[in-house]
Amino acid sequence: MSLDERRTEDDRPSRGGTANAVPALGRRELTRWFWRQLTSMRTALFLLLLLAIAAIPGSLVPQRGVDARAVEAYFLDHPKSAPILDNLGFFSVYSSPWFSAVYLLLMVSLIGCILPRSFVYLRALRARPPRAPRNFSRLPASASFETDRSPDEVVAAARTALGRARVDVADRDGVQEVSAEKGFLREAGNLLFHVSIVVVLVGVAVGTLFGYRGSVMVTDRGGQFANSLTQYDEFSAGALFTNGDLPPFALTLDKMTARFQPFGSQQAGAPREFRAQGTYTAEPGAARKPFDITVNHPLAIGSTSVYLVGQGYAPVLKVTDSKGHVVWDDAVAFLPADATYTSNGVLKVPDAEPEQLGLQGFFLPTAAEQNGISISIHPAAANPLVSFNVWHGDLGLDDGTPQSVFILDKTNMKQYKDADGKNLRISLSPGQTADLPDGGTIEFTDVAQFARFQISSSPLVKVPLVGIIAGLIGLMVSLTVKPRRTWIRTRRDGSRTVVDVAVLDRVPRDDLPADLDDFLERLKDTLGHTDERVQA
Repeated sequence: MSLDERRTEDDRPSRGGTANAVPALGRRELTRWFWRQLTSMRTALFLLLLLAIAAIPGSLVPQRGVDARAVEAYFLDHPKSAPILDNLGFFSVYSSPWFSAVYLLLMVSLIGCILPRSFVYLRALRARPPRAPRNFSRLPASASFETDRSPDEVVAAARTALGRARVDVADRDGVQEVSAEKGFLREAGNLLFHVSIVVVLVGVAVGTLFGYRGSVMVTDRGGQFANSLTQYDEFSAGALFTNGDLPPFALTLDKMTARFQPFGSQQAGAPREFRAQGTYTAEPGAARKPFDITVNHPLAIGSTSVYLVGQGYAPVLKVTDSKGHVVWDDAVAFLPADATYTSNGVLKVPDAEPEQLGLQGFFLPTAAEQNGISISIHPAAANPLVSFNVWHGDLGLDDGTPQSVFILDKTNMKQYKDADGKNLRISLSPGQTADLPDGGTIEFTDVAQFARFQISSSPLVKVPLVGIIAGLIGLMVSLTVKPRRTWIRTRRDGSRTVVDVAVLDRVPRDDLPADLDDFLERLKDTLGHTDERVQA
């Protein structure tokens, strides 16, 4: 071998060399590849599963937009894990960046799946049935029989037996072929199901972005609520919501009814009825209308719904300071802590002189003593008792920092002591009065009740419901409709006509041979003969 030939041989690229390597994807090719992966049905199903998994923490951990007090209680009960969960967005799952990212990717993926499939489906609707295959015996279900009828009569009978299927007839060198296809509604149902998911996602997204939700407690002693931001105990709204979107309604609670199973009965203390009654005005100057709200039966005011989500007791307390001035005379809401409605509450009296007062304690609807400890044995207010510890000093309300009405800031306060030097505790039943060490008094005058309302508005609230109904319809159609192709070939053999029949299911099923037998029976009945020889 010469030197030149050796150089030529050495210059040839080897099979494993870089010359045979796949070229790197450019930006355009990489974008196209990413788009195809994102819009594949496999990715859409994975994202749907991922969204369901991502929603699980929202059911296990309290959410700020639903119950901010429960979130505060969670921080008190789990001081180590709560800050970590908060940094991960577990207390606002549905507005967290990672949940929103999965949500948007799922929507894009579904739209990318639906559009191409819709165009393919429209082309399939206009297309003719496919031509009959050459060898019917290779198909999953086929049969043949002979008849005295002419090929034209067999074709006419086949048209009748096929019903609403799309039929195409061709004559190929004296052999007539019938091609039929049906079951196009299956793909329509499939598309409807996927479109319904997008509709639900859009409806929920619009409701979240433009809607709001808040809660407020109103006592049944003529307590009033006007739908303004400052009136809410808790409030959360979507990113595109503005305060001007709040409808200007107002309501007055006249009566809060709470009934429980009585003593001595099965399930004593179990709730039987919760009902809030009063009046409301839809807008300033409008006539007052009565309302009657029960559990799962809200008051609808335009696009806003008012739900009754809780109830509790509000002892009516009267406090006078050392100068004899009445500095508090109103109901104080106590939050239930257990099934017997043992409730906790705080009363802040900033107008008391010479020092501000803070009272923290509990309320027992039906008080009883057990092992020297006062407990509640029934949720009904049969023997109410309120008990307080009293602090005096600076409540910390003057520095402008917002405070929860259920938390007493004791940083700059001191607790009153009794004659024995122990922490002062005052326990009162309705009608009783106790003296305060500074010369003031506190009187337990009556027991009121409060209703906890959840007020929410979600634009397009019915759109997700429509989407779910449409999705169920589409799913049922896609599961029941059989996309089937049928071919019939007729040829004359002497004095008789040989009929070959084959069916093909585009979705594998076990009932294909039985459907072929049913079709053959219909075809023979249409021909008017039942004695044809059938060969599978």
